[in-house]
Amino acid sequence: MQCEKGVGPDYRSQMPPHPSRKPVPTDVALARALVLVRDLRARCPWDHAQTRATLRPYLVEEALELDQALQHGDPTELRDELGDLLLHLAFQIVIGEERGEFDAESVTRALEEKMWRRHPQLFGDSKTPDHEGWERIKRKERGPGSGTLRGLPPSLPPLLMAHRLQERAAGVGFDWPDAQGPLEKVKEETAELEVEMRDAKSGMRDSLQDEIGDLLFAIVNLARKLAIDPRAALERANDKFKRRFEGVERLAAERGVDMGRAGLEELDRLWDEVKRR
Repeated sequence: MQCEKGVGPDYRSQMPPHPSRKPVPTDVALARALVLVRDLRARCPWDHAQTRATLRPYLVEEALELDQALQHGDPTELRDELGDLLLHLAFQIVIGEERGEFDAESVTRALEEKMWRRHPQLFGDSKTPDHEGWERIKRKERGPGSGTLRGLPPSLPPLLMAHRLQERAAGVGFDWPDAQGPLEKVKEETAELEVEMRDAKSGMRDSLQDEIGDLLFAIVNLARKLAIDPRAALERANDKFKRRFEGVERLAAERGVDMGRAGLEELDRLWDEVKRR
């Protein structure tokens, strides 16, 4: 992730010079979410009974629903899902307040300071842009011996985990200069898979699984170098297959074709017809 000077409003213009910076006045609209949760915790038995642990499943669910709304791109749906997620963030902040661990000010302050550190070209005392990568700066923050790949949540979906592992490695220079390297790697892994499919003995599935995994990992890397989100690409492919297969089902029903008995050749003809349409 990189930022350049002169793009968008200068955040520093709203703040005194470092190190005596003071927080920007709280945005009233976002602050109302905290006021709402404090009121709910005070007057509603169900909300009062919630803990960090009981809210975790709902938080994960809301994050996934927001991700789906981002995929759909509908502004109303996106607004509503952002509100649902904001409610859960407000809940966690208010619980922290109640326990005397942190409050909205300390959470925001920690966020500001992190962004100042990670954007030295914007907020540093020097006018010279810092060309150190985002991941390299994060590694420094984690301290010596922490490892470049440490800190990623193990619950990340495998496709996203592959992408983030590759981003982290690329942040310290372990990366191809362009997409040609990953493309050649995809070809190499495909060839290795073909050999394994030919030579694999019955029941010996581990080696095939390894080769499939290597090929998937290489494809994710190729997508990353082409600036393509692999999840979004797969989602589009899934949607395309779903539309076309449902079209095949409709066409088969119109023509009285029993899909369970038609055979691949006839179904493939229907598929090609749907594609042409």
